[in-house]
Amino acid sequence: MMLGCSKVYISESRNKAALASIEKAVEKFPEAVIINKFEDDTYNRVGYTLVSKLAPVPSSDSCPLKNAVFAMVKAAFDAIDFGMHQGSHPRLGVVDHICFHPLASATLDQIAGTAKSVAAEVGSSLQVPTFLYGAAHGEGKSLDSVRRELGYFKPNLSGNLWAGGLQSEVLPLKPDEGPTQVVEAKGVVVIGATRWVDNYNIPVHSSDITTVRRIAKRVSGRGGGLPSVQSMALVHDDVIEVACNLLEPTKVGGNQVQHEVEALAGEEGVTVEKLASPAY
Repeated sequence: MMLGCSKVYISESRNKAALASIEKAVEKFPEAVIINKFEDDTYNRVGYTLVSKLAPVPSSDSCPLKNAVFAMVKAAFDAIDFGMHQGSHPRLGVVDHICFHPLASATLDQIAGTAKSVAAEVGSSLQVPTFLYGAAHGEGKSLDSVRRELGYFKPNLSGNLWAGGLQSEVLPLKPDEGPTQVVEAKGVVVIGATRWVDNYNIPVHSSDITTVRRIAKRVSGRGGGLPSVQSMALVHDDVIEVACNLLEPTKVGGNQVQHEVEALAGEEGVTVEKLASPAY
Protein backbone atom coordinates (compact mmCIF):
# COMPACT_ATOMS: atom_id res chain seq x y z
CA MET A 1 0.00 0.00 0.00
CA MET A 2 1.23 3.47 -0.88
CA LEU A 3 0.20 6.25 1.46
CA GLY A 4 0.94 9.94 1.52
CA CYS A 5 0.89 12.21 4.55
CA SER A 6 0.63 15.98 4.66
CA LYS A 7 1.02 18.27 7.65
CA VAL A 8 -0.64 21.66 7.11
CA TYR A 9 0.27 24.45 9.53
CA ILE A 10 -2.09 27.42 9.60
CA SER A 11 -1.54 30.72 11.41
CA GLU A 12 -4.77 30.73 13.39
CA SER A 13 -6.28 28.87 16.33
CA ARG A 14 -8.55 31.44 18.00
CA ASN A 15 -11.01 31.96 15.12
CA LYS A 16 -13.11 28.80 15.42
CA ALA A 17 -15.34 29.72 12.48
CA ALA A 18 -12.29 29.94 10.22
CA LEU A 19 -11.04 26.55 11.39
CA ALA A 20 -14.47 25.01 10.83
CA SER A 21 -14.50 26.25 7.23
CA ILE A 22 -11.02 24.85 6.64
CA GLU A 23 -12.01 21.44 8.00
CA LYS A 24 -15.24 21.44 6.00
CA ALA A 25 -13.24 21.91 2.81
CA VAL A 26 -11.62 18.49 3.36
CA GLU A 27 -14.98 16.73 3.52
CA LYS A 28 -15.29 17.01 -0.26
CA PHE A 29 -12.42 14.51 -0.53
CA PRO A 30 -13.37 11.57 1.72
CA GLU A 31 -10.33 9.52 0.70
CA ALA A 32 -8.12 12.10 2.43
CA VAL A 33 -8.61 11.99 6.20
CA ILE A 34 -7.58 14.43 8.93
CA ILE A 35 -6.03 12.08 11.49
CA ASN A 36 -4.75 14.72 13.89
CA LYS A 37 -5.39 18.35 14.79
CA PHE A 38 -3.14 20.25 17.19
CA GLU A 39 -4.23 23.72 18.31
CA ASP A 40 -2.27 26.19 20.41
CA ASP A 41 -3.91 29.47 21.38
CA THR A 42 -0.69 31.04 22.66
CA TYR A 43 1.11 30.36 19.41
CA ASN A 44 -2.14 31.15 17.56
CA ARG A 45 -1.40 28.23 15.27
CA VAL A 46 -3.01 24.95 14.28
CA GLY A 47 -1.45 21.90 12.67
CA TYR A 48 -3.47 19.35 10.69
CA THR A 49 -2.18 15.92 9.67
CA LEU A 50 -3.86 14.30 6.65
CA VAL A 51 -3.33 10.82 5.18
CA SER A 52 -4.53 9.32 1.91
CA LYS A 53 -3.75 6.47 -0.46
CA LEU A 54 -1.55 7.31 -3.42
CA ALA A 55 -1.87 5.90 -6.92
CA PRO A 56 1.26 4.22 -8.38
CA VAL A 57 1.44 7.08 -10.86
CA PRO A 58 -0.37 9.97 -9.12
CA SER A 59 -2.34 12.37 -11.30
CA SER A 60 -2.55 15.98 -10.15
CA ASP A 61 -6.25 15.99 -11.05
CA SER A 62 -7.23 12.80 -9.24
CA CYS A 63 -4.94 12.82 -6.17
CA PRO A 64 -7.20 13.12 -3.07
CA LEU A 65 -4.33 14.30 -0.86
CA LYS A 66 -3.33 17.06 -3.25
CA ASN A 67 -6.92 18.17 -3.77
CA ALA A 68 -7.76 18.14 -0.06
CA VAL A 69 -4.67 20.14 0.88
CA PHE A 70 -5.31 22.72 -1.82
CA ALA A 71 -8.94 23.06 -0.67
CA MET A 72 -7.72 23.71 2.89
CA VAL A 73 -5.29 26.34 1.65
CA LYS A 74 -7.97 28.14 -0.33
CA ALA A 75 -10.42 28.04 2.59
CA ALA A 76 -7.75 29.43 4.91
CA PHE A 77 -7.01 32.36 2.63
CA ASP A 78 -10.73 33.06 2.32
CA ALA A 79 -11.27 33.08 6.10
CA ILE A 80 -8.09 34.59 7.61
CA ASP A 81 -6.42 38.00 7.26
CA PHE A 82 -2.70 37.58 7.96
CA GLY A 83 -2.33 41.31 8.57
CA MET A 84 -4.46 40.89 11.71
CA HIS A 85 -2.55 37.87 13.03
CA GLN A 86 -0.51 37.89 16.23
CA GLY A 87 1.12 35.10 18.22
CA SER A 88 4.33 33.91 19.87
CA HIS A 89 5.21 31.45 17.09
CA PRO A 90 7.03 32.62 13.96
CA ARG A 91 5.14 32.39 10.66
CA LEU A 92 5.35 33.65 7.10
CA GLY A 93 1.74 33.51 5.97
CA VAL A 94 -1.84 32.44 6.59
CA VAL A 95 -0.76 28.94 5.54
CA ASP A 96 2.74 29.02 6.99
CA HIS A 97 4.07 25.59 6.08
CA ILE A 98 2.98 22.41 4.30
CA CYS A 99 5.13 19.29 4.44
CA PHE A 100 4.55 16.00 2.64
CA HIS A 101 5.90 12.61 3.75
CA PRO A 102 5.78 9.18 2.08
CA LEU A 103 4.29 6.36 4.18
CA ALA A 104 4.21 2.57 3.77
CA SER A 105 5.64 1.71 0.33
CA ALA A 106 5.29 5.17 -1.21
CA THR A 107 8.49 6.82 -2.39
CA LEU A 108 9.90 10.24 -1.66
CA ASP A 109 9.82 11.06 -5.39
CA GLN A 110 6.09 10.29 -5.51
CA ILE A 111 5.22 12.55 -2.63
CA ALA A 112 7.56 15.25 -3.90
CA GLY A 113 5.50 15.32 -7.08
CA THR A 114 2.38 15.91 -5.00
CA ALA A 115 4.09 18.74 -3.13
CA LYS A 116 5.17 20.43 -6.36
CA SER A 117 1.68 20.07 -7.80
CA VAL A 118 0.14 21.81 -4.77
CA ALA A 119 2.77 24.55 -4.93
CA ALA A 120 2.12 25.18 -8.61
CA GLU A 121 -1.63 25.52 -8.05
CA VAL A 122 -1.23 27.78 -5.01
CA GLY A 123 1.10 30.01 -6.99
CA SER A 124 -0.97 30.17 -10.18
CA SER A 125 -4.58 29.91 -8.98
CA LEU A 126 -4.30 31.78 -5.67
CA GLN A 127 -1.45 34.09 -6.67
CA VAL A 128 0.49 33.53 -3.46
CA PRO A 129 4.32 33.38 -3.49
CA THR A 130 5.32 29.78 -2.80
CA PHE A 131 8.72 28.38 -1.84
CA LEU A 132 9.83 24.74 -2.14
CA TYR A 133 12.25 22.72 -0.03
CA GLY A 134 13.53 19.20 0.44
CA ALA A 135 12.83 16.67 -2.32
CA ALA A 136 10.36 19.10 -3.90
CA HIS A 137 13.19 21.58 -4.55
CA GLY A 138 15.53 21.02 -7.48
CA GLU A 139 18.63 21.40 -5.30
CA GLY A 140 17.17 19.94 -2.11
CA LYS A 141 17.14 23.24 -0.25
CA SER A 142 16.34 22.86 3.45
CA LEU A 143 13.33 24.30 5.23
CA ASP A 144 15.39 26.24 7.75
CA SER A 145 17.49 27.88 5.02
CA VAL A 146 14.35 29.12 3.22
CA ARG A 147 12.99 30.42 6.50
CA ARG A 148 16.22 32.21 7.40
CA GLU A 149 16.35 33.99 4.05
CA LEU A 150 12.76 35.17 4.55
CA GLY A 151 13.38 36.46 8.10
CA TYR A 152 11.22 33.80 9.78
CA PHE A 153 13.17 33.66 13.04
CA LYS A 154 13.14 37.39 13.87
CA PRO A 155 10.24 38.59 16.08
CA ASN A 156 8.76 41.83 14.74
CA LEU A 157 6.90 42.96 17.86
CA SER A 158 8.03 43.64 21.44
CA GLY A 159 7.92 40.77 23.89
CA ASN A 160 9.11 38.10 21.42
CA LEU A 161 5.86 38.20 19.45
CA TRP A 162 5.13 38.15 15.75
CA ALA A 163 2.38 40.38 14.37
CA GLY A 164 1.01 41.25 10.94
CA GLY A 165 2.54 40.30 7.62
CA LEU A 166 5.99 40.61 6.09
CA GLN A 167 7.50 44.06 6.39
CA SER A 168 7.91 44.59 2.64
CA GLU A 169 5.90 43.69 -0.45
CA VAL A 170 9.18 42.87 -2.21
CA LEU A 171 10.51 39.45 -1.22
CA PRO A 172 14.22 38.94 -0.42
CA LEU A 173 14.07 35.54 -2.15
CA LYS A 174 12.54 34.65 -5.51
CA PRO A 175 9.57 32.26 -5.10
CA ASP A 176 9.53 28.92 -6.90
CA GLU A 177 5.89 29.49 -7.82
CA GLY A 178 3.57 32.47 -7.89
CA PRO A 179 4.16 36.23 -7.93
CA THR A 180 7.32 37.92 -6.71
CA GLN A 181 5.39 40.39 -4.56
CA VAL A 182 3.48 39.51 -1.40
CA VAL A 183 0.03 40.62 -0.26
CA GLU A 184 0.01 41.30 3.50
CA ALA A 185 -3.36 39.63 4.03
CA LYS A 186 -1.99 36.31 2.73
CA GLY A 187 1.78 36.24 3.21
CA VAL A 188 3.73 33.39 1.60
CA VAL A 189 3.66 29.58 1.74
CA VAL A 190 6.55 27.15 2.16
CA ILE A 191 5.93 23.62 0.80
CA GLY A 192 8.28 20.65 0.91
CA ALA A 193 8.70 16.89 0.84
CA THR A 194 10.93 14.89 3.19
CA ARG A 195 11.15 11.62 5.02
CA TRP A 196 9.20 11.59 8.28
CA VAL A 197 10.13 14.37 10.73
CA ASP A 198 9.29 14.21 14.44
CA ASN A 199 8.48 17.38 16.35
CA TYR A 200 9.26 17.77 20.03
CA ASN A 201 8.71 20.72 22.41
CA ILE A 202 10.33 20.85 25.83
CA PRO A 203 9.06 23.50 28.30
CA VAL A 204 11.83 25.19 30.30
CA HIS A 205 10.94 26.84 33.60
CA SER A 206 12.56 30.19 32.93
CA SER A 207 11.49 33.68 31.91
CA ASP A 208 14.93 34.47 30.48
CA ILE A 209 14.68 34.07 26.71
CA THR A 210 18.45 34.54 26.33
CA THR A 211 19.17 31.54 28.53
CA VAL A 212 16.71 29.29 26.73
CA ARG A 213 17.98 30.43 23.34
CA ARG A 214 21.43 29.40 24.47
CA ILE A 215 20.11 25.94 25.41
CA ALA A 216 18.24 25.64 22.10
CA LYS A 217 21.34 26.51 20.12
CA ARG A 218 23.56 24.09 22.02
CA VAL A 219 21.19 21.15 21.56
CA SER A 220 20.93 21.67 17.79
CA GLY A 221 23.15 20.28 15.08
CA ARG A 222 23.72 23.83 13.84
CA GLY A 223 25.08 24.77 17.29
CA GLY A 224 27.36 21.73 17.56
CA GLY A 225 24.88 19.58 19.50
CA LEU A 226 22.83 16.61 18.38
CA PRO A 227 23.01 15.89 14.64
CA SER A 228 19.78 16.21 12.63
CA VAL A 229 18.14 18.33 15.37
CA GLN A 230 16.86 21.83 14.64
CA SER A 231 15.66 23.94 17.55
CA MET A 232 14.59 27.38 18.69
CA ALA A 233 13.28 29.04 21.86
CA LEU A 234 9.63 30.17 21.90
CA VAL A 235 7.72 31.94 24.66
CA HIS A 236 4.69 29.91 25.72
CA ASP A 237 2.59 31.25 28.62
CA ASP A 238 4.71 31.10 31.79
CA VAL A 239 7.50 28.94 30.32
CA ILE A 240 9.78 29.08 27.29
CA GLU A 241 9.81 26.05 25.04
CA VAL A 242 12.77 24.54 23.25
CA ALA A 243 10.94 23.61 20.04
CA CYS A 244 12.71 20.93 18.05
CA ASN A 245 12.45 19.31 14.63
CA LEU A 246 14.01 15.83 14.60
CA LEU A 247 15.02 15.28 10.98
CA GLU A 248 16.14 11.68 11.52
CA PRO A 249 14.08 10.46 14.48
CA THR A 250 15.21 6.83 14.12
CA LYS A 251 18.77 8.02 14.81
CA VAL A 252 18.15 10.89 17.24
CA GLY A 253 14.79 10.61 18.97
CA GLY A 254 12.79 12.50 21.54
CA ASN A 255 14.26 10.70 24.55
CA GLN A 256 17.79 11.65 23.57
CA VAL A 257 16.78 15.27 22.97
CA GLN A 258 14.95 15.39 26.30
CA HIS A 259 18.01 14.06 28.14
CA GLU A 260 20.32 16.56 26.43
CA VAL A 261 18.07 19.56 27.14
CA GLU A 262 17.77 18.52 30.79
CA ALA A 263 21.57 18.37 31.06
CA LEU A 264 22.06 21.75 29.37
CA ALA A 265 19.32 23.32 31.50
CA GLY A 266 21.03 21.99 34.62
CA GLU A 267 24.21 23.78 33.59
CA GLU A 268 22.19 26.99 33.26
CA GLY A 269 20.53 26.51 36.67
CA VAL A 270 16.98 26.00 35.33
CA THR A 271 14.62 23.02 35.21
CA VAL A 272 12.52 21.52 32.42
CA GLU A 273 9.29 19.58 32.11
CA LYS A 274 9.80 15.82 31.99
CA LEU A 275 7.08 15.35 29.39
CA ALA A 276 7.28 17.02 26.00
CA SER A 277 4.39 18.33 23.92
CA PRO A 278 4.08 18.09 20.11
CA ALA A 279 5.86 20.88 18.29
CA TYR A 280 4.88 22.25 14.93
